Amino acid sequence: MTGFCVVSLSVLFASSALPTADTWPQWRGPDRSGVISGAKPWPRQLKGDALTELWKVSDLGPSYSGPIVGENRVFTTETVDKKTEVVTAFDRKTGKPVWQQKWDGSLTVPFFAATNGSWIRATPAYDGESLYVAGIRDLLVCLDAATGDVRWKIDLAAKYESGVPAFGCASSPLVDKDAVYVQAGGGVVKIEKKTGKVIWRVLESKDAMSGSAFSSPVLGTFGTTEALVVQTRSQLAGVDCATGKILWSREVPSFRGMNILTPTQFGDGFFTSTYGGNTQLFNVRSSAEGYRIEDGWAFKYEGNMSSPVIVKDHAYLLGKDQRLICVNLKTGKQTWRTEKSFGKYWSLIANGDTLLGLDQKGILYLIEANAEQFTLLDERKISDSESWAHLAVAGDNIVVRDLNRLTSFTWSAKK
Repeated sequence: MTGFCVVSLSVLFASSALPTADTWPQWRGPDRSGVISGAKPWPRQLKGDALTELWKVSDLGPSYSGPIVGENRVFTTETVDKKTEVVTAFDRKTGKPVWQQKWDGSLTVPFFAATNGSWIRATPAYDGESLYVAGIRDLLVCLDAATGDVRWKIDLAAKYESGVPAFGCASSPLVDKDAVYVQAGGGVVKIEKKTGKVIWRVLESKDAMSGSAFSSPVLGTFGTTEALVVQTRSQLAGVDCATGKILWSREVPSFRGMNILTPTQFGDGFFTSTYGGNTQLFNVRSSAEGYRIEDGWAFKYEGNMSSPVIVKDHAYLLGKDQRLICVNLKTGKQTWRTEKSFGKYWSLIANGDTLLGLDQKGILYLIEANAEQFTLLDERKISDSESWAHLAVAGDNIVVRDLNRLTSFTWSAKK
């Protein structure tokens, strides 16, 4: 049979020592979708006793990295004195520091990016035993999560002579089973997580200005093939996890390579949106000859930095116009767009029929996942400084990293 058919996909997250259900182990949560599964419903308000501050750590250096929440630790990064990258583990219940690790790591980013600062960008990944941290200069460091000791480190920019990325390493590493994947060093690299040995490297680029990526990879299964889904600054590709073979690829046009969103699975395809381009859905097809990726639908709307969440066939996305939109992913039709404009960046998490969004301006929004109309349930100002780090929700804890502080909140038992 030579005709193409739709491939069944499923997003996976696996590890030899999986974190428990009430943790936030990596970029965008347990399966990197921004969606929490199996959690109890959130309260329908944020003010008063519904959400209370548990502890706060102030006077931190700035960071774009989202906090990581382990079983009994909260991990955060910072750039200190514009020259040192620091990782600190705090006690999850009390906020008391447990250990700290640091290394040289500074970079001055160019153009408009410098407006928001030159500090560590990527969110670490945690597998229950180790913490994998990507520094701004394409340095990947594996730390013992219990002690902070360095297990191994690899300077990917030096190893592959790719040059330090002009805008810094912005792609968050992904850990799965016995390996960690990272878009750095001018390509996509699979590394043995116990030893730091490189297994394969693909999608190489020698353009230091372009760098490896702004987007972060996800995992999927194509038929019986486990694959890494990668959005570089110019294309969307599926890579065989075992061999590094490119299964399929597709150009994704954008302004100056600003493919920033994390590609998000929907059915048998992937949803994305680009700065200077379109909001679109691509479908993956299979035949005896292999795989290919095809256009689904597209419409003119520019996503910017904020990755979407999907609830019941609808995507919720903050665009370049700083408005929140809802898109029917089956039809490609926009169902609503807010009149109100927000900050430049949102991190979004979905739980059942409720969305929690942290605005770059430090405002937390609680929204009903309503495909018919924008329904704001509550909002609360929780930070006076900007927050570019992704929100973390683990069990009853909400952990917020703004530019100067790390704050842990707890949902109230009262509904």
